[in-house]
Amino acid sequence: MAGAPGPLRTYTLLGADRRSYRATEPGTLGGHRRGRLYGRLDCPSALRALARGGYRRHRVFFADEATALAAGYRPCAVCLPARYARWKANRETMEPS
Repeated sequence: MAGAPGPLRTYTLLGADRRSYRATEPGTLGGHRRGRLYGRLDCPSALRALARGGYRRHRVFFADEATALAAGYRPCAVCLPARYARWKANRETMEPS
């Protein structure tokens, strides 16, 4: 006999407008609100910071990279080095001399 379905699990993600919203799918990327950076969920740097305990309260999650970028976050230099290098090069060409 099938029972009633359990409550739908939801996740809190950050949108392009930097506002939190609830989603039925978990985020694919994690980030740090104060540092305004994002990276893979298995990033060694983020995992070390989480193990030290100071990172968790500033942790945010994104559905995808486009949303993280639109929210003004930059790629992590540790787990996304090629994306970080592109981001940095683009940023340097846009800054006034």
